[in-house]
Amino acid sequence: MLEITGLTRSYGQGPAARLAVDDVTLSVADGEIVSIVGPSGCGKSTLLRCVAGLLSPGAGQVVLNGAPVAGVPEGLAVVFQDYSRSLYPWLSVRDNVALPLRRGTRSRSERRSRALAALESVGLPDVAGRYPWQLSGGMQQRVAIARALACDPVLLLMDEPFGSVDAQTREDLEDLVLRVRDESGITILLVTHDIDESVYTGDRVVVLTPGPGRVRAEVRVSLPSPRDQIGTRELPEFARLRGEVSRLVRGRDADQAASASASAEAESPESATGSSSS
Repeated sequence: MLEITGLTRSYGQGPAARLAVDDVTLSVADGEIVSIVGPSGCGKSTLLRCVAGLLSPGAGQVVLNGAPVAGVPEGLAVVFQDYSRSLYPWLSVRDNVALPLRRGTRSRSERRSRALAALESVGLPDVAGRYPWQLSGGMQQRVAIARALACDPVLLLMDEPFGSVDAQTREDLEDLVLRVRDESGITILLVTHDIDESVYTGDRVVVLTPGPGRVRAEVRVSLPSPRDQIGTRELPEFARLRGEVSRLVRGRDADQAASASASAEAESPESATGSSSS
């Protein structure tokens, strides 16, 4: 349902131009969660903004459900990292969630009911009349997710959405994303710098190279569902996947790691002693 082909994006012009994303090609299936990871400055957020239509690619294209993306397309919603800046403090929680619905022809009562339903879907049925600044950081990010879901999008883009919350809240929000996908069938593209999070939430993990960002590898996540913060992370397969993604992010594939290990063993004092004895 999402096709990214040869996407390239630079900042600046002339000799001072900086290439941020270079020739990225990626497909995302309907109902899939794809995590995007890579070193700092590899162009993850730039890629996401091009998919959202907030930036125009210098080359290549983005196609959503068969239609090229030129400007922000219908059926798309974005959740950003900084929840404190994405919510309007002078609007109630309910009005924040209902705000994007004003673009349509829906009545005030319909906007209200959809907002309340979205808040209930993220576990916040009782805060509609409060204001964002009266909520914890994790609750504010749930409100931001509810606002995105109220639009009933086909594609949800999440740009490091849990980077500003504590570890426990982060885990709760990761589970929320999985539950929302399972219940609604929504497609999610999740940018994160957290390798554990990319493996835990994703059906696939796409690893980008250091800037300019190119696709280094795609890792299929073969963890059982439903996932559990404790049980899933204790699985040997989780540890294996986490190690594989970590090596790729650091620029070392499995063969390189094995070669480095073998070299280290050959150069160890024990190996040198054994060679002298023989």
